[in-house]
Amino acid sequence: MEADSRKALVIVVILWMKLIPAVFSVTDPNDLAILIEFKKGLENAELLKWPANDDDPCGSPSWQYVYCVGNRVTQIQAKNLGLKGSLPKDFNKLSMLSNVGLQNNDFTGMLPSFSGLSELKYAYLDYNNFDSIPADFFDGLDNLQVLALDYNPLNATSGWSLPDTLQNSAQLANLSLMSSNLVGPLPDFLGTMSSLVVLKLAFNRISGAIPLNFSESNLQILWLNGQEDGGMTGAIDVLAAMASLTSVWLHGNQFSGKIPGNIGDLASLKELNLNSNNLVGFIPSSLVNMDLDMLDLSNNHFMGPIPDFKTNASYSSNAFCQPTPGVPCAPEVMALLDFLDGINYPSKLVSSWSGNDPCGGKWFGLTCNSNQQVIIINLPNYGLNGTLSPSIAMLDSVTKIILSNNNITGTIPSNWTSLKSLTLLNLSGNNLSPPLPTFRKGVNVLTNNNPILNSNPASGSPSSPTASSQSSSSGSSSPTAASIPSQTSENQSSKRSKLLPIIASIASIGVLVLMLAPLSIYFCKRRKDAFQAPSSVVIHPRDPSNPDNVVKIVVAANNPTGSASIQSGSASAGSSQMGESHVIEAGNLVVSVQVLRNVTNNFSPENELGHGGFGVVYKGELDDGTQIAVKRMEAGLMSSKALNEFQAEIAVLSKVRHRHLVSLLGYSIEGLERILVYEYMPQGALSKHLFHWKSLKLDPLSWKKRLNIALDVARGMEYLHSLAHQSFIHRDLKSSNILLGDDFRAKVSDFGLVKLAPDGEKSVVTRLAGTFGYLAPEYAVTGKITTKSDVFSFGVVLMELLTGLMALDEDRPEEMQYLAAWFWKIKSNKEKLMAAIDPALDVKEETYESIATIAELAGHCTAREPSQRPDMGHVVNVMVPLVEKWKPLDNDTEEYSGIDYSLPLNQMVKGWQEAEGKDASYIELADTQGSIPARPIGFAESFTSADGR
Repeated sequence: MEADSRKALVIVVILWMKLIPAVFSVTDPNDLAILIEFKKGLENAELLKWPANDDDPCGSPSWQYVYCVGNRVTQIQAKNLGLKGSLPKDFNKLSMLSNVGLQNNDFTGMLPSFSGLSELKYAYLDYNNFDSIPADFFDGLDNLQVLALDYNPLNATSGWSLPDTLQNSAQLANLSLMSSNLVGPLPDFLGTMSSLVVLKLAFNRISGAIPLNFSESNLQILWLNGQEDGGMTGAIDVLAAMASLTSVWLHGNQFSGKIPGNIGDLASLKELNLNSNNLVGFIPSSLVNMDLDMLDLSNNHFMGPIPDFKTNASYSSNAFCQPTPGVPCAPEVMALLDFLDGINYPSKLVSSWSGNDPCGGKWFGLTCNSNQQVIIINLPNYGLNGTLSPSIAMLDSVTKIILSNNNITGTIPSNWTSLKSLTLLNLSGNNLSPPLPTFRKGVNVLTNNNPILNSNPASGSPSSPTASSQSSSSGSSSPTAASIPSQTSENQSSKRSKLLPIIASIASIGVLVLMLAPLSIYFCKRRKDAFQAPSSVVIHPRDPSNPDNVVKIVVAANNPTGSASIQSGSASAGSSQMGESHVIEAGNLVVSVQVLRNVTNNFSPENELGHGGFGVVYKGELDDGTQIAVKRMEAGLMSSKALNEFQAEIAVLSKVRHRHLVSLLGYSIEGLERILVYEYMPQGALSKHLFHWKSLKLDPLSWKKRLNIALDVARGMEYLHSLAHQSFIHRDLKSSNILLGDDFRAKVSDFGLVKLAPDGEKSVVTRLAGTFGYLAPEYAVTGKITTKSDVFSFGVVLMELLTGLMALDEDRPEEMQYLAAWFWKIKSNKEKLMAAIDPALDVKEETYESIATIAELAGHCTAREPSQRPDMGHVVNVMVPLVEKWKPLDNDTEEYSGIDYSLPLNQMVKGWQEAEGKDASYIELADTQGSIPARPIGFAESFTSADGR
C-alpha cells in the first residue's frame, strides 16, 4: 500500500512539474484582450499573420511582432507593414508596454491616449494618418525617451500644442513631431529639459520666436523649418549660446535680424540652413571660417561682400554688393551699410539698398549729384531705431543729412564734424544723448526735441528748444538779468546805472519783436500756401501759347515760389530761379497732394497695400467711400530711372484705356512728391492667389476663374500690342503685375517699363529690365525686344496658372527651378502634365481638354524663336471658346466717352466704376488723331477743391 502511495505521489509531482511552464506562460488576460481588439480594428489583419486559435502571444512564437517579459506584453513592433485601421481606445491598458513601433503604416482615426504608460520608453507612430490626439495623451509618460509622431494630420483644422505635462518626461531625449499640425509658440519648458538632444518640429504652424531659455538646453539637432501661416519670427541670437548644436534647420520662416557674430563658437555645428528668411546684415567672419558640411544662406537680405567661405555654401538671392566671393564693396557702399547696421536694418531700406552703386539703382532715401556721389541722406519720419554710425564721415560729398522725427538714440559721432560738404544736419525729434559735437561755421545743426540732449547741460546746448541748434549766424548769447551776479551794497547804484542802457535796449528790441510778429506770421503763411500749391500748370490744347494743340502739364521742379512757368514744345531747362522744368504730354489728371494726404490718412502705415521698387502703394478712401490706390514715389527713390518710369506710366496710361488695363485716375507733382492714383483692385495681385493663398487664408482659384483671368490678360495685352492708336511693349508682364477686382476679373498694371513698339516685326534695343523667370531669351541675351517678348511672359503666366508654381524658385529641385524650361519637358505627356497641375485644382477628366489646350498654348507662347510665338490676337482666339459665357462686345473698336474729366476725383472714379460695369471690351480715350481729349482748364482746381479747400 505504501509503495502504491509513493508511486501515485511521484506521478502527481511529475504531472504538476510538466504543467508549470503552461501555467506561467499564459498571457495576461487584459493584454490579450487589447491585442485581440488591435487585430479586429484592422482592415488587413492578415498581414500580421497572427494565429486564429492561439491565445498565448507571450508563449507562442506564432505571434509575430509581439514581445513579452513573463506574461506581460512589453513591445509591439509592426512597422512598415501597410496596416490599415485604427488602434483600440484602451491601448494604454498594455500597462507594461515599453516600446511601440507602428511607423510607416496607414493607421487612421484618433490616437488612443497613452496616459499612464509609465514604462513606455520608445514610441514610433510616425508616417500614419491619425487625425486627432487626445488632450491627456502625454500624461504620466514618466520614462519616455523617444517619441515620433511625424507626418500625421493631427487636429488638422484647429491644430494642437504641446501640453505642460510633457515636461514631466524628464528622460525625453528625442522629440520628433514634423508635419503634425502643431500651432502656437514653442513652449519654454523645452529649453529646460536637460535630456532633450533632438527636437524636430519642422513643417507645422509654429509661430513666435525661439525661447531665450533654449540657451540653457543641450540640444544637438534643432529642426524648425517650413512653418506655415507666416512662420516663426524674431532673432536667432540664442543659437550662439547653444553649445551642443550639430544641425540647425530654420529655413522657410520669417526670422529676422543678424546672424550672431559669435556663432563660430559652436564647435560641433555641421549643418546650418537659414534659407528663405528675413535675415539681414553682413555675414560674420566667425561663420565664414567654420568647417561645415552644409551651409545655406540663400533668399535672405544679407549685404556687403560675399565672403570666401571655408565650406561649400549656398548664398543666392541676397543683396550682396558684388557677385563674386572675396571682391570688396565700394567704400561708399560700406559706409552706408555700416550706417544701416547702426539703425537696425529697417525693412524699407533693406529692400532697396542692394548692389554696389548707391546712385545707379533705387537706394531709398538717397540723392546723388551728377558725379554719382551721394549728397543727401533724407530719411525723416521713418521710425528708425538704433544709433548713428561714425562711417558716415567717409562720405565727403554729403551736403544734407535729414533724420528728423525718428527714434534714434546714443550720441552724434564726433567725426561727423569732418564732413567738409555738410550744410544741414537735421536730427530733431529723436532721443539723442550728449555731448553735442561742435560743427564748423556754415553747418545748420538742428537738434530740438531731443529730451536728453536738450535738457542736459553737458550737451553744450541751451535748454530752450528754439536755441538747440548751431548755425553760421549764431553768436554768443547776451546775458540775461537772471545771470547777473549779485553786487555789494556800495556798488549796486553804479552797476544799476550801467545796466539801464542795456535793459532799455533789450526792451526796445522786445517791442520791435512784438510789432513784427504778426507780419512774420503773415509772410510765413504766404510762403506755406505757396509751397503747398501744385507746382504744375495745365495748358489747354487751344491756348494761344500752345501751337501743338495737345494738352500739356508743365512741371517746375524745386520752385521756391510754388508757381510754374508755362512753356510749350519739348522739355527745356528753366532759369536758375525756376529750377528744372519738364513738359509731360498727358491728360489733365492733376491731383492735389493735400487731397491724397487726406484720403490716405497722411500716408499712414495702416493704409499701406504694398511696397515695391517705385515706392509705397496706399489705399485711399474718398468722402463718399470710393476707394483708390495711391502709389507714392518717395524722395529717396528719385533717380533719373525712377522719374523716367513715373513719366512713362503717365504717358502710356493717359493715352490708352481698356477694360483689362488698370486705369490711371490722376497724378501729383508737387515739390519732391511724385504720386500716381489708380483705381483700387480689392483682390490684389494674382500672385498672392496662386502662391500665397494658404498663408493668407484665401480660397484657391478655380479653373474657371483662372481661364477668365488668362483671357482678361490676353485681351489687355492684345489691345496694348495692336488695338491702341500706338503699339506698346509692356516688358514686365508677370503675375504680381496682374490685379484682380472683387469679381476676379483681371487687369494688367505697372507700365513704368513700357516701350513704344517699332513697326512690323522690327525690334528695339533697350536696357535690360523686367523680372527673371519671365524674360524672353532673346531679350535677356541681346536686349532686343518686340511684342513677342510680352507673349513669352504671358506664356509663363499661363504655366503659373496651370501649376500654381512661381516662374523662378531656387527652393525647388534644380531641374524644376526655371518653370518655363521644366514645363516644356512635361507638357506633352498627359500623365506628367496631370501630375504637374496645381493640387488646389479639382481636375476632372472633362476639364483635361481645356487644360491640355492651355498647356499647348503656353508652350507656343514660350517658343525659343520669337517668330514661332503667336501674337496676342491669336491667343485670344484660342482662349475665347474655352471660357464659358464669355460675351465680347460686337464692335471691339467702340470708343468710350462716358467719363467727364472735368468732374472731381470721386465722381470720376464713379464714372469709371459705371463704365467697368458695362459690357465693353475696352475703353479708349484717344481720338482718331491720337491726341488727348480736351477738358476745361479748371480741372486741376476741381481736384484741389475736393476736400473743401
